This record gives sequence, structure tokens and C-alpha cells, in this order.
Amino acid sequence: MDRFDFVVIGAGAAGEAAANKARQRGATVAIVDRDLVGGSCSFWACIPSKSLLHSSAVHAGGGDYPWPKAADRRDYNINRIGIPYPDDAFHLQRLQDAGAVIVRGTARLDGPGRVVVTHDDVTHELEGTHIVVAVGSQSRIPNLPGLDQIPFWTNREATSASELPESLLVLGGGPTGVELAQVYARYGVPVTIVDSNPRILARDHPRNSAILQRALELAGATIHTNARAVRVHPGGGSNGRHRVELNDGSSVEGTAVLLAIGRVIPLDGLGLETVGVDVSDGRLRPDPQLRIAEGVWVAGDPAGPELHTHVAHYEGEMVVRIALGDDVRPDFRAIPRATYTDPETASVGLQLEEALKADIDAVEFAEDLATSAKGYTAEAEGHVIVIVDRARRTVVGVFLAGPGASEAIHEAVLAVKLRTPLGVLADT
Repeated sequence: MDRFDFVVIGAGAAGEAAANKARQRGATVAIVDRDLVGGSCSFWACIPSKSLLHSSAVHAGGGDYPWPKAADRRDYNINRIGIPYPDDAFHLQRLQDAGAVIVRGTARLDGPGRVVVTHDDVTHELEGTHIVVAVGSQSRIPNLPGLDQIPFWTNREATSASELPESLLVLGGGPTGVELAQVYARYGVPVTIVDSNPRILARDHPRNSAILQRALELAGATIHTNARAVRVHPGGGSNGRHRVELNDGSSVEGTAVLLAIGRVIPLDGLGLETVGVDVSDGRLRPDPQLRIAEGVWVAGDPAGPELHTHVAHYEGEMVVRIALGDDVRPDFRAIPRATYTDPETASVGLQLEEALKADIDAVEFAEDLATSAKGYTAEAEGHVIVIVDRARRTVVGVFLAGPGASEAIHEAVLAVKLRTPLGVLADT
């Protein structure tokens, strides 16, 4: 049995961050994954989707960027070194250079400090003083009659497609759904979005949702809100399209059906019950230091509170620091969120209703970009919304839409997290 200071299960954003931080601190590390080293963000989410968003914007603006060229650019961006897609050599080499031991296979806890890895019917046993569970998440597949009879898409298929579908039906209007909807709509694919919420981007500010809905509809997308899919009729639509029946009796169609209705944590078979962790409801409940059992830590999507790559990086480093005795505790008060559509939307902190429910004497201020210099010179559409605590005279929430929103939000993050007085902000 090989022994390590840390055994990290999962080589995505959180796992890589944990392994690198442990090696920086001089600890020995084994990192286990049955899939590509680098995780979903690198191969089927953040990187390819942002590459395709950029290419589709160029194409929609009249540039010479047909889909095959966009796909080539996506593959190059994923691999970094121009080898056939997909390949994790770049990420693998980076971890090996840091001194981590890479173990390919499926990991299962087998009691305190023990991890059993199986690959091609070969079993390998590892022992770790600290076990870090960083298994990421996967697309939620609904129990929808008829769905199992079609080759539906998740973010994996949508971000790795080599050809454009004749039409695309997107179930879910969150960040993943709207970003990919805009990509395909820009390439002339008829796109339909179905969302069970009253509006797309339901967790965002209503004005952010509204401005993006207008942009998607101008690009040709059709959006159904307060609508829920109840049955799939394979090939039951016009021209052989898949027909999806909605809860109000109407139906929508698409040759490709993309599921973008949330994520679930793959906990089955991890053996967490052997260290006393109850996973019967599919959730983990870490303590304030991201510990789920003695010597067992969790980072990334399984830990929450937000399923973002930057949160996963933060948590991966944090669990190693805590495990090695640093007097620190994760702080999730000001987690930025961004959607990389056109216009971009970004947010941090509380909406007005949330602030009022938290007994904050809050007020909302809003300003349209149309009245700014950028609005006049670049015809930029968007807005800035600020939620202020009147009693403490601090900012508790900021919501942006428009060019560069995903970058500008970081100034707001500092203001919210540091509780910077309004007077200081006004004088800066």
C-alpha cells in the first residue's frame, strides 16, 4: 500500500488546486481520476464554451468564422498544445511537474485513511493522512418519459459538437443553457429554450434576466418560461425532429435536445459510508472548515455553496491549508457570478428582496449604461444596479449587465467583501 499525506479524489479544478497547494507546502500527494485530468471546466464547460462564444460573436458580426473553424479553435484552446482533442497531457504534465502522483481509475473509500482504486480490473490501494473528495458534478438527467430513447445532449456534447444541429431545444435557462443557446443561435440554428422558472437566469436580478432575454430573442431564439417538459416523443415532430410535450399541453421541437437543468454530485460508489458519512439524500454537509469526517475533506461542487470553478480553486487550496494547521476559515460572503453572453451579466451579494429578508435596511439604485460615455460612444446596452445598506452605509449587492461586466464585477466584490464605506468608494 502506497502512503501519502494527501489522497485527492478528482482531478478537476478543486482537485488540481488541492494537489498543487499540498505540494507547495511540501506534502506528498496522490490524485485519482477515472476521466480526463483537468475536469469538466477544461474540456466540456468553461474553456470550450467561452471559445465558442468568442467565435460565434465574430461570425455573427460578419467575420469569417464558420463552425468548422470555431471547432478547431475550441479544440486548440482546450489542449493548449495543438494535439488531437480531447487530450489531458497538458494538465497531466503540470501536476507531475509539481510532484503529484497521478493514479488513473475509479476511487472508493475503504475506511478511515484508505482509498481503493480500480482500473481495468486492477486494484491499487492508497493510504492518506488526509482524503480530499473533489469529484465535481455532472448534468442532472430528469426522469422524463421518452428521454432515454433519444441521443440527448448535455454540456459535454454541446461543447464538443463537430457539426451544427438543424435545430436545438434547450431545457433549462440558467447560465449553461443561455450561453450555449446564444452560441448556436449566432450560427443560424433555430433555438428554443424551455425554463420552468418565471424567467431565464432565475437566480440573477430580474433586469439582468430581461436584458438577456431580449438579446436572445433578437438573435432568433424562442423562449418559453413557466414551462416544464413532461414527455419526449422521439422523432415525433416535423421533419423527424424530437417533440417535447410541455405541462400546458403545447409542444416544442428540436433535432438536438440539450439538458441544462442543473447538476448533481456523483456520490454513488465512493464508499463515504465507510467513514461515517450519510449520503442517502445525495448531498454532503461539510462543517465550516469543509470537513465531512475525521481526516476527510470536501472541495469544489460537492462542497457548495456555489458550483463555480473559482470557488472550487479556492476550496481546494483552503482544505489543504486547514488540514495542515493554518488558522483559516472559508469566507463565502462575496462570490462573484458571471454569464458570458452578449450582453454579459455579472453579480455579487444580495438582491434587494434578499437584503430586506435579512433585516437589512436596504435600498436599490440603478443606472443605465445608455446615459454613460460608453453608451454614447459604443452604443452599449446595459445597467449597473447597487444594493446599499442605509444603516451601515455599505454596499451589499451589485448587479451588472453590459460590455465587460464579468471583469468589472471584481471591483464590486472587494466593496462587498470588505464592507467598504460608501464615503470611501465615492472618494476613490
